[in-house]
Amino acid sequence: MTSAIERLAARVGELAGTEVELERPKDPSHGDFATNVAMRSAKAIGRSPRDFAQELAEKVVALDEIESADVAGPGFLNLHVGDRFYLDALAEIDGRYGGASGETRERVQVEMVSANPTGPIVVSAARNGAYGDSVARLLAFAGHEVTREYYYNDAGRQVDLFRASVEALRRGEEVPEEGYKGAYVAELAKLEGDPVSPMLASIERTMERFRIHFDSWALQSELERRLTEFLPRLDTYEKDGALWARSSAYGDEVDWVIVRSAEKGGTPTYRAADIVYLVDKLERGLDRAMYVLGADHHATARWYKAIARMLGYDESRVEVLLYQFVHLTRGGASAKASKRSGNVFLLDDFMDEVGVDAARWFLVNRGPDQTIEIELDLAAEKSAKNPVYYVQYAHARIASILRSAGDADVGGDPPGPLAPEEKELIKRLTDFPVTVREATLRRGPQLLPAYAIRLADDFHRFYHERRVLGEPEQSFRLGLIRKTQLVIARSLDLVGVEAPDAM
Repeated sequence: MTSAIERLAARVGELAGTEVELERPKDPSHGDFATNVAMRSAKAIGRSPRDFAQELAEKVVALDEIESADVAGPGFLNLHVGDRFYLDALAEIDGRYGGASGETRERVQVEMVSANPTGPIVVSAARNGAYGDSVARLLAFAGHEVTREYYYNDAGRQVDLFRASVEALRRGEEVPEEGYKGAYVAELAKLEGDPVSPMLASIERTMERFRIHFDSWALQSELERRLTEFLPRLDTYEKDGALWARSSAYGDEVDWVIVRSAEKGGTPTYRAADIVYLVDKLERGLDRAMYVLGADHHATARWYKAIARMLGYDESRVEVLLYQFVHLTRGGASAKASKRSGNVFLLDDFMDEVGVDAARWFLVNRGPDQTIEIELDLAAEKSAKNPVYYVQYAHARIASILRSAGDADVGGDPPGPLAPEEKELIKRLTDFPVTVREATLRRGPQLLPAYAIRLADDFHRFYHERRVLGEPEQSFRLGLIRKTQLVIARSLDLVGVEAPDAM
């Protein structure tokens, strides 16, 4: 679904004979929207930018949406839209506003978090989940069929050390020097059987609390057993007694060992499991296999692409999202880890301290290519200083006004011209579909918190200047704030944050 701004841009583009992008000037006196199309196109048609802009200004006023147009500077075309544009734009906002933007519906799997089941989920892995789940929400909102999967390593040295640590405590001994420490290890030692299973159950509970529901779970041990099925299809060679994949011939920087030498056990490496796992994904009929990995996994991202090429798959079906790390601070200093974890800050402790909403918000409000520093005192604060609280408060305030309105009519045309604050609020609402589409295409959910703050700003400004209840404009303004509430709620939901009706 195209937005009102995109439709207006298309109509102006028809008159200009080329594609037009509309922007909102920082200074409202320069118009509601502006475009530099005349400066971009004038040379190609042998005209001066100002002359071409002036010609366009005379043409666009014939459009129903345009009230007036003028030319500024070297050839900017400034557009002033009439109330009809705002009212038509407002009328199209509903619960699916901004959704179904995907041109081609795809089956997408987002594999995320995938931390080893050797301990509780830590905050660094939580960013993986918050980022990946927000991307999954955006893709689903765009109309794609999306599933979430957790891949866990239930075999290998780290898991062996984990089991050995628990067994040592069960025997009343010290854990191995490189083993796992923390109160959670002692708690697991009180249980019978393999500690991996209860650890995984604990991880799943944490993820559900964090509002991430996994549709499927993949086990490395099961995948490794299928490696022999794929060896004949791989370009391999033997060196130093080990079996290597010739990945450098398929775009990777190096070759990788996929089966260790007999001296080192002759076992598959985790790179071997990667091969089986990728084939398993693509053979399930996925159009896009999406991996969410930490920024130190650039080599893994290249490896996945090389596997696809080696096995004859379309590498565009494989997409790797990388994210930077997280630092928690308290009062400007690094936050201390909990005793329960040993030496890291746990996601459960983070949610206990700041709440799930703030945890989700602060883990996606920066681009994945940026390191995040979260001040715990701010994230836990229940005031307008805390951005997530500020946005949620706007939603709750609207809910309160609507409750106070009782059975009053909601919606309809205003009795007179729109107020400046009403226009600015509607213009911000029309930005939402473009913001969602850009966030989806860029895999950049950080655009949603930034947008939500600006929308809350515009709502609070409107509410400060214009009464809603008991005014001739009551029904129109109730409709306006109800549409605003819908967009705020959707903006929050796309990053896994709730929109409360009371605070």
